[in-house]
Amino acid sequence: MEKTYTPRDIEQRIYERWEENGWFAPRESGGTGKSYCIMIPPPNVTGTLHMGHAFQHTLMDALTRLHRMEGDKTLWQPGTDHAGIATQMVVERQLNAEGIHRRDIGRDAFVERVWQWKAQSGDTISRQERRLGNSVDWSRDRFTMDEGLSVAVTEVFVRLYEDGLIYRGKRLVNWDPVLHTALSDLEVLAEQEQGSLWHLRYPLSDGSGHLVVATTRPETMLGDTAVAVHPEDERYRHLIGKKIHLPLTDRLIPVIGDDYVDPAFGSGCVKITPGHDFNDYEIGKRHSLPLINVFDANAAMNDEVPAEYRGLDRFEARKQIVAALEAQGLVEKIEPHSLPVPRGDRSGAILEPWLTDQWYVRIAPLAEPAIKAVEDGRIRFVPDNWAKTYFQWMHNIQDWCISRQLWWGHQIPAWYDDQGNVYVARSETDALQQAQGNLGRNDVKLTRDDDVLDTWFSSALWPFSTLGWPDQTAALKTFYPTTVLVTGFDIIFFWVARMIMMGMKFAGEVPFKEIYITGLIRDENGDKMSKSKGNIIDPLDLIDGIDLESLVTKRTTGLMQPHLKAKIEKATRKQFPEGIPAYGTDALRFTFASLATMGRDIRFDLGRIDGYKNFCNKLWNAARYVLMNTEGHDNGFDNQPVEYSVPDRWIRSRLGSTVEEVRRLFGEYRFDLAAQKLYEFAWYEYCDWYLELSKPALQSEASTDAQKRGARRTLLEVLEAYLRLLHPLMPFVTEEIWQSGAGPRVRGFDDDNPRTRDPAPQTIMLQRYPLDSDFPIDQEAEEAISPIKAIILGVRQIRGQLDVARSRQFPVFIKASSAADWKLIEGSAALIRFLANVTEIQPIADEAALPPTAMQLIDGQTIHAPLASLIDDPDAELARLAKRKAKIVQEIAKSEAKLSNQNFVANAPPAVVEEERGRIADRRSEIAQIEEQERRVRRLKGENT
Repeated sequence: MEKTYTPRDIEQRIYERWEENGWFAPRESGGTGKSYCIMIPPPNVTGTLHMGHAFQHTLMDALTRLHRMEGDKTLWQPGTDHAGIATQMVVERQLNAEGIHRRDIGRDAFVERVWQWKAQSGDTISRQERRLGNSVDWSRDRFTMDEGLSVAVTEVFVRLYEDGLIYRGKRLVNWDPVLHTALSDLEVLAEQEQGSLWHLRYPLSDGSGHLVVATTRPETMLGDTAVAVHPEDERYRHLIGKKIHLPLTDRLIPVIGDDYVDPAFGSGCVKITPGHDFNDYEIGKRHSLPLINVFDANAAMNDEVPAEYRGLDRFEARKQIVAALEAQGLVEKIEPHSLPVPRGDRSGAILEPWLTDQWYVRIAPLAEPAIKAVEDGRIRFVPDNWAKTYFQWMHNIQDWCISRQLWWGHQIPAWYDDQGNVYVARSETDALQQAQGNLGRNDVKLTRDDDVLDTWFSSALWPFSTLGWPDQTAALKTFYPTTVLVTGFDIIFFWVARMIMMGMKFAGEVPFKEIYITGLIRDENGDKMSKSKGNIIDPLDLIDGIDLESLVTKRTTGLMQPHLKAKIEKATRKQFPEGIPAYGTDALRFTFASLATMGRDIRFDLGRIDGYKNFCNKLWNAARYVLMNTEGHDNGFDNQPVEYSVPDRWIRSRLGSTVEEVRRLFGEYRFDLAAQKLYEFAWYEYCDWYLELSKPALQSEASTDAQKRGARRTLLEVLEAYLRLLHPLMPFVTEEIWQSGAGPRVRGFDDDNPRTRDPAPQTIMLQRYPLDSDFPIDQEAEEAISPIKAIILGVRQIRGQLDVARSRQFPVFIKASSAADWKLIEGSAALIRFLANVTEIQPIADEAALPPTAMQLIDGQTIHAPLASLIDDPDAELARLAKRKAKIVQEIAKSEAKLSNQNFVANAPPAVVEEERGRIADRRSEIAQIEEQERRVRRLKGENT
């Protein structure tokens, strides 16, 4: 092994070897025979992987690697989504930069241009996935627009249509006037913005007065078809049925009564515009009101409005309409008003409810079995509280608008004849046959529907279309239903629910058995990562590092406002004055795992990844120590006598407990707790304790060959098993150490060697995952090691408190917690003397008879060390203690000053206030210990004078 751990030198080399050998593919023989399958949520082909992707991919890869090692036939299915709107926007911008509009080149040429762009840039995501260590089966990589998936999309559409579950109708949709397409409710971003509320007077036609209505969109009044009041509102009940003269038009509209109206809001009168408001649309259906559309596709005023407003942009029309109403004295008042403004999630344009013909899925019949599947436990949400969110939406589900007015995507398989009849078919040939039979003639010409399907329609088929459906392939039979879906809560409705509905309808079973819902990655302050905030971190920059200037350029490119660019540049230079160092993939993955709590939001703290890079270094150095101390030695694998010491038995037992816990926690999707267990075992038990505890057996001349073999075998076996245990979360460093010696020395590469447990041991990723039964619990050893560790730790703490050098030897006196403990201590005296570097260990008959000592109490064991053996100059020691006490007194004063500040106590989070109080208590306890130490030193000084 190299002296220094450098992830960049090993990660790409290792991944290429894994991929070249085909080790990511499902294994066709051996193991349990059970199938295990995860479908990757297909990233948009337009983009790059962000921190959220990297987080979820880490968890999916960990599960995949774990089950591959378990011997399951394991498939992690990769692929990308064609991302209809996003991709079309990218290519349209490229054309616009060349002075070309897509309509200038036509649909076929535009689609060809998109495919060219996809070929050039579509491999960006796969390169990133490889860098993250994703062990997906690349031989099965799919794209939602590839031939096989396109066949599946057409088949599903046709079958749904034939079952009466797809229809075309004129309804209100969320219309994006920039992209010229309908959007689903899930693609609408509605945030509070400041606007106005106009209170308008609508005159009664009989001249008896007027009603006041309040609106946030005066331009839509030209499409009003009624004014509604609550039927029990005594102020207006007598007016129901009367007519109102709609201002600026020559139309009369009725006053209607409807329970929807809230008498307490505004004047209690509501203008009803069924063609431009979703709630008004429902009221209009109840009262058979006409639908009047006053906008064109650009959200400009159309020919349904008076001539003076035709062709005006909606917001220009608003100004002129309000001015005209003011001139007629019909504006009662205008007041500021905060309201949610719907914007398209891609274009950012303000959307309009717009009346247009679209294709819809009649969703209720599909939703019913999907609800039951979760209710009866065939599908389980983890955490289970997300099932409530799922049910709330599914029980109130609306028909799904699946058509989009785009050119990039799956074109709807519907054709029209010259009489407007529609024919839905698997091909144009099939549609033509339908039309000829319907019309009774052969000279029929068909025109295909221009619209494409909503991107989520094709991705709803992902769990079975990627496996070859509608053909009954071997992959479909083996891996469907899949095992678990790992995804974020933000697409439960977009994707999860729709996959369940489509999977049950067309594949005959639920698409997955469990749904693990992750939180969303935010920055260290809890803010959402966004380009405008300048807090986005590219996961590959954390892996490979990036210099400051490149990072600044990356974060500010594309930002238009100079002040925003300057602000982000300043913040970036402050946060990363030297850029971002290279942490490596394993450190990033382990950080993600450690953050995978069951919470909704996850704060990414760079301090964690730095700590886990140190963890990789610690493991690397420990492995070098083990391999150097076992190289060229008889390590106890060849039927020679082996004797295990108490420390050997203890670490084996601790590993067995760790394996048991880690396996359980992985099964519960508690990646955070599993990572914690793995970290604590390696750092605190194996590295900090066992490596030291093994040294006497290895280095003492009194050790027998059997004892040395026991220590070396334990060093190797525990390291090798731990590498397998850790591998799903840290695949690269574990593979490199395993290949460097831990694997060959423990498991062997020779098929004739009886130690070989796997027919293909060239890689750790195909080794069996550890079982707790491999290292049985040894309660006797764990009890025996406890007092030994307590004595060694107590001596170390005495050295630390008195600043005594490690090389200085002195005797210690022990008051054991029990006779049994003293017997264990006495039996391990040589081990304790070696590791604590003390001259002798004696029991205490009478503590009062001891000379002045430094004392520690740990786990019931009392450790005394004579001060005379520790301190050469009592005056210097008293001065040191006084200086230390003065510093602590200052710290207490600072904390007390904070707590005496009422603003701090009132405004700081309660946890912060409690932490400050706890700090004071801890510092006072330290002072008490120092003062006790001062008394002991003064006693020593008095004895010397």
